[in-house]
This record gives sequence, C-alpha cells and structure tokens, in this order.
Amino acid sequence: MRTLRGGAGPVMIGREGELRRLARLAASGDPAVAIVAGEPGIGKTRLVHELLATLPSSTVTLVGQAEPGSLSRPYEVLLDAIDGRPEVGDEQVAALTDARRSPVERLHTGVAILTGLIGDAPAVVVFEDLHWADSESAALFERLADQRGPRLLIGTYRPDEVTRRQPVAGLLARLERRHAVTHVRLDRLTPAQTAAMLAAATGGPAPLRAATALHHRTGGNPFFLEELLRALPGHDVEALVEQPLPWSLADVLRRHVDDLDPAGLRIVEAASVLGHRILFDLLADVSGAGEDQLIAVLRDLVTRGVLVESGDDEFAFRHALVREAIAGQMLGRQRRRLHEAALEVLLRGGASDPAMVAHHARGAGRYDDLVAAARSGAALYLSIGSAYQALQLAEMGLDELPDDTELLGAAARAAWLAGLLDDALRYGRRWRDLAGAATDRAESLYLLVRLAWESREYDEMGALTHDIETLIAQLPPGAAQARAMTAVAQSKYLRDDLEAALLWADRALALADEFELPVIRLTALLEKGSALSERPQSAAQGREILSALVDEAEKAGEWVLAARALNTLVQEVPPESPDEQAEALERMRVDAERAGFESLAVATYFQGRARLAQRSGDLRAAVAALEEGRQHDSGYRRRGRWADYHGVFLAGLLIEAGELDRVEQIVADLAALPSNPPITIPGLTFNLACRRGDLPRAEAALDELIAGLKLQEWRSGEMAHDLISAALELGLPAPQVDRLLGELLAADVAPAYRTLVAAQIAEAQGRPAEALPGYLTITEVPFFNPAVRGAVRVGAARCLLAADQRAEAAAHAEAAATLLAGWSGWRVAQLDQVRARLGLAPADAPPAVSGPASLTPREREVAVLLGDGLTNAELARRLYIAPKTAAVHVSNILRKLGVSSRTEVGRALTTSAS
Repeated sequence: MRTLRGGAGPVMIGREGELRRLARLAASGDPAVAIVAGEPGIGKTRLVHELLATLPSSTVTLVGQAEPGSLSRPYEVLLDAIDGRPEVGDEQVAALTDARRSPVERLHTGVAILTGLIGDAPAVVVFEDLHWADSESAALFERLADQRGPRLLIGTYRPDEVTRRQPVAGLLARLERRHAVTHVRLDRLTPAQTAAMLAAATGGPAPLRAATALHHRTGGNPFFLEELLRALPGHDVEALVEQPLPWSLADVLRRHVDDLDPAGLRIVEAASVLGHRILFDLLADVSGAGEDQLIAVLRDLVTRGVLVESGDDEFAFRHALVREAIAGQMLGRQRRRLHEAALEVLLRGGASDPAMVAHHARGAGRYDDLVAAARSGAALYLSIGSAYQALQLAEMGLDELPDDTELLGAAARAAWLAGLLDDALRYGRRWRDLAGAATDRAESLYLLVRLAWESREYDEMGALTHDIETLIAQLPPGAAQARAMTAVAQSKYLRDDLEAALLWADRALALADEFELPVIRLTALLEKGSALSERPQSAAQGREILSALVDEAEKAGEWVLAARALNTLVQEVPPESPDEQAEALERMRVDAERAGFESLAVATYFQGRARLAQRSGDLRAAVAALEEGRQHDSGYRRRGRWADYHGVFLAGLLIEAGELDRVEQIVADLAALPSNPPITIPGLTFNLACRRGDLPRAEAALDELIAGLKLQEWRSGEMAHDLISAALELGLPAPQVDRLLGELLAADVAPAYRTLVAAQIAEAQGRPAEALPGYLTITEVPFFNPAVRGAVRVGAARCLLAADQRAEAAAHAEAAATLLAGWSGWRVAQLDQVRARLGLAPADAPPAVSGPASLTPREREVAVLLGDGLTNAELARRLYIAPKTAAVHVSNILRKLGVSSRTEVGRALTTSAS
C-alpha cells in the first residue's frame, strides 16, 4: 500500500464523527462511495490514514494519489496505487499505458487490474486529490462505483480548485445522479479543537490566550498548525504566537501570489497591512487603485483562494498566515506608510471601528491616537459581548499607558468574562491600587471579590470584604457606597452567609432607589433574589425577584446580570418544570454569549444540560452533554472554580453507568490539576474502588475522604446517598460505614435524603421491616431525580419481597422500571435482580408503549405543528420556546415514532388516529 502523507500530530483531533461514518461504510459489507472534501491542509489525508489503520488485516487497501500535472498523464492515480505491487504484471501495466489501444480497452484493463487485486475480499480504494485527476482516472473511479461487492470507494478533493473544465466536475455530477454518495465535508478546527490539538502535540494543556491566538493565526487549519509546531523545538506554545513563519511554510503560502503583476502585488500588499477586515473603499484609498482595476484584482484573489468576500464591500484573507507571509516580505518603511495612509482615511471618516484605528495607529507610531481608540474600543466591545477583543484592545492601550485606570478596569472585566482569571486578578488588583475615585475603587472591589471566589482565594476574599466594609464607613451615601454594599452582599452570598447577604442587598437597594441608580438596583436585586432562592421557605420569593430581574436586565442591556440571574433560576426551578428549566437554560446561554461571559455560555450551559437530562432520567444524554462541554475545555490550561468540573460531574455519571475504566482515566486527569476541592479525588477514588469491589483501595481512600470532608463546610444528600450506596455494595465493615456516615449526614442535609440513607443501612443490616416504612415515605419526593426515585422503589420492592408481599413488590418494580428506563449501571442491575426474583422481564427489555402513545403532551403539540410543515424556528416562535428546545422535541418525536423525517410525523399521527 502506498504510504500516505501524514500529519505531525500524535492523534487526530475533531474528526471522530467523520471517521465513524467512513468506518461504518467500510464495515457494512455493501458497495459504498464516499467523497471527502476540504481545503488544503484540512486533514483529508489524515482522516483516510486513520480509517485504514482501523481496518482488519483481511481488508485490501489501495491508495492512489493525483498530482499537479496529472491531467496529461492517463491513469496516473491507478499507476500510483499499484506501484510496487508484485501481483500486477508488466503486461497489464503496458496494456494500461499503451496509447495505441482504444480508451475502452484501457479502461477494461484498469478495472481488471483492480478486480484481480481485490477479488472477493473486503476492500477500501482511495483516489486522493481528484481535482488534479486525469480524465481516464476519473472514468475509472466512476466505473468502480458501479462494481458490486464489499468495497468502499473514497475520493478526496479540494472544492475551491474544481472548475467546469476539470474531469472531476463531471464525475461528481454523474455520481450524484446515479449513486447514494456519502459526502464528508471537513471544516476547520474550532478554537477548542485547536487547543486540543496543541495539547496532544505538546503533552499538556495550552494556555487559553495562546490557544486562541494560534487558532486565529492558523484559521483552524491543522497543516498550518503542525508546520508552526515543527518549526519550534520544545513546543513552547506561548512562543509560537509571535514566532516568525518558518521558511518552508512562508514559501508555500506566498506561492498564491507569486505570479501577480506589479499592480496586483501592490494591491495585495496594501490589503495585507489593512488587517483582518479589508474595506473596499479603504483599500482603494490606500493602494491608489481605480475601482475597475481593484475589482479585477480582488476577483482574481478570491478565485485563487487568497481572499474571501466577508460582507458587502468587505474582504478578508482566507488564512491569517497568508496575510502574514505577504506582509513579512515588505520593508518596514513601506508598512508604516501604508498604516499612516489608512489611519488618516479612518480618522477622516469619524465613525470607524476603534480596533482598526488602534491597529493602524500602532503601525504608524501614532500612540495618542492608539490610546484613545483603545479606550473607546474596549468599552464598545464589552458592550456587545466581545470580551476577548475588548481585552486585546485594552492591553494594546496599556502597553503605552500602563497606569490608565479606565483601561485597567476594562482589561479586568474583559479577562474575567473571557475566563482568564489570572489576568483578571492582575489587572483588577492594579485597578484597585490606582483607583482615585471612590466609585472606581468600589467597582474594582466588587469584581475582585468575585474573582477571588472563582479562583478559590478564600483568604483574599475575606480580606477584600473587610476592606470594602471599611470603605463603606468612609464613603458618603451615594453611588460608590451603594456599589460597595453590593460587593459585600455578593461576598456574603458566595460564602453562604445568607442573612448577611440579604441585609447588605437591602441596604444597597435603599440607596439605589434614593439616588436613582438603576444598574446598582439590578445588581442588589440579583444578590437578594439569589440569597432568598437558597432557602426553602423563601425560594418562591427569590425566583419571583430573579424572573422580574431578567426581563429588566435584558431591556437595559445588562447581559451579565441577566445571565447570572438565569443561572440561579436554572439551579433552583422546581424539577417538575423541565420545559421551564430548558427554556431558562437556553436563554441564559444567549444572554451569556451577548455578554461574552465564557464560563456561563460554555461550562455552566453544558452542566445545565446534563442536570436537565438527569432530571428527565436520561443518563446517556447527560453524559453526552458533559462530554461536549468537556471537549470545549479539555485542551486549555485553566485556573479556578471550574477547572474541570465537567470531569468531576462526568466521572460521577460514568460510575452510575458502570463505565469504570473511563472513570479511572478521568480521575488521573483530575489528579494532575492543581487546587482540586479536598474531597474530589478521594471521593471519586472511594466510590470507584467500592464499585470495583476493591476493599483495600476503598479503605485507603476512606481516610483521605473523611479528612477532606472535615475541610469542606457544605454537605450534600445526593453525595451521601451515592457514597453510602457504594460502601454497602462493597460490604464495607459497619464501623467504617458509621464513621463515613458521621461525616456525611450534617444538619443541612435534606430530611428525605437522611431517610433514604437510613433505610439503605437498615436493609443492608438485615432489617427490611424497619427499612420499608422509610422507603415508602420518600417514593414521590419531587427533588429526587428519576434514578434516585427508581432506587427507592427497588429498595421498597426488596423489602416487600422479604415480607412475601409479591404483588406490592411487583408494583414497585414496575414503577422503578419506568423511572430507570433511560438509565443504566448498578441501579438497573439491582432492579433486574428484583425483577428476576419476581419472574418479570429485565428492565432493559423494549418498552411496551411506543408510537404516538409514548409522546408527552408537549411533544404531541409539537408533532401536530410539524405535520403542518413548521420549521424549528417557526415552532419556537409559535410555542414561545428556544429554537434548540424545539430541536430537542423534534428529535425525541422522530425517535419515539420510529420515523426518519419530519414529513413522516403527520402521517404517523394520522395512521394512529384512524
């Protein structure tokens, strides 16, 4: 087999779904055709390489490569594929290349060669770079698509290099008409995938700032990223951001414009200096080109793939590295003159993008203009939720004026929203130290309290709170004092001192009303509503305050406040309102994205989706949500409260599912992170050891777990149930169970969980008659998720069986089967044991209810509208739900009705009704 061109990365990133699609085709045993499309360097060859590595040794693999100039070399791809294959005789090769033979004879020879190599064996045949393929190779590919047998035919090509005159254009059109072709389009890597690729190549997570900058620099093209990595020994990712282009890569990139005439080269050089957005009129002014000439050159550059039309009269380089390669050849004076010209044009315009002004002011050495643009631009970008861009602009200004408090405040806020806590702390502390105005100092302290909490700097948080209380006593009543009061309220709430939080929030509200301070009023209401929602007796009042606050904050454009309020609502909305929770979660994400609030828009959002899935009893969906969220974060080096909370949550769910090997890997990943909460590693290790039946390891972890619990103020009933369940399954000696129980069941654990744990222990100790009443009193606890309620029912059924009350036990087992229908792991295993004793089918048998009868009322409502032909967006508007919530409903309906398309839904409902 021909050796494939491979990448530098040790693992393939971001193509798992595409690989699975191709692997399914290869394993199907049926003839199949797949076309893999993507720009140069995007990973087409790497994807094929990964596929071939997964195939059984009995699969025949043939890979042929077209090259530039192949159009004049008939059967170039086949000749490349069979090069070095001793099974192909010289006579066959001569017949294939004999120009005196008719095209039909030569085509038959090509088919015969491949048939002889493959025979009846499963096969994968690859034609690489079909955009360069000669017409004879294209005809052979088409003929092979007609062949029968267990074979997968793969063609790769670059869409941007296909013209109507090339053989591949006709080939693709004919294949589409005659065959079921699987199209695989490879897009650029996302920022998270770029970070993951850096982590895989360097052996450790990448700093967020460096990963983001490299993603922008390479445009998410794996080849470009690998070339940069090759050029830097030691893989210092942060140094890569400013590393000059290696000669080999710069040469590849500059080939796109090597043959431009002098006028065209002058225009593309001017474009390379203008930055990320190239405005037509600005380029015309700077380059001095006439409109007709400029249109002709731009059209040529778009055709070459150098530029893309990004908007009306706006262009951008297809890859930032192409712009970098072109600008790197210019003289410094030449670049300064172009920057100066661009800056003059922008300043004359008056309403220009501040980022563009700052970019050209720096390039021209006009530093007063740079600082002015940085101030206005940072504020503008923060107001529209572009936190990272705001940070870059603020830092550009701070390079010139490092003590500017306006820029420091913008940089601190932007870094916090972008999830860069170390930078946010650094800028926030300097902002506080240099703040002259009392309002500025209060604002900086409010942010620093939040940053200290998220960074787990609890001692600093206490010291800051003391400083704020001292400041309040020195300030006259007014905006600064009210803002400082909200900072204390926030600190008290985050440290669970709810009474003090309410007191300070009310004091701030009184001042906000007296002095007409609308934003401070909303902030104080957020702290008050959040504190009230934490207490059962005032939770409804807290939710009412937060719900009203969300509407007000959104109208005022205070997206951070709105997102934070919605996040609290998502946590506190009663579990009997899943639709309301789902809509609040989607709304939170939208508001967080508008604010550029990374932690709520990504981490908290996916955790919220997992909790919603838990509350609906769907373990697979909960795991999938966390895996998606963790993928966003896994390649980044982060600090703070949510360093890998996805991993902690995911490990717990995988223990539930019985996927213990995966849990071992996650625990190892978590152990490599600094500042884990004291019970994270020992708690997971203990639970895992119990589920594996490893008593020595469980006993060793128990001491560390109890020590960690002593350092943690809060207790969780859910955690108590999970850990005691694991200990009882293992058969941990009773004194050690009692020791663990003494630490887990503090006074703040909900009575229902205390009852559940007591019933579990009574049953395990052989006292089912004592355990049964406890189970029966908590079968319908609303805040228990379905999995816990299912476990309660299973416990009740076991106790009833012990009393020989089989009919009652069967009723509880059936109820448990319904609750655990979307679950797996130890809870379902225990249910199956009970059902076996009762002579019932296993819990994972297909459900009796299916079709339209299985739809919830809301799903039936959506299904009727689907029958009317409404799109997801129209469904969302009609039902006042988020488009993503509508999409979830549609997916569930298709699955439950057993149909594959929306158009079949109406027919399924009609058939059922008749």
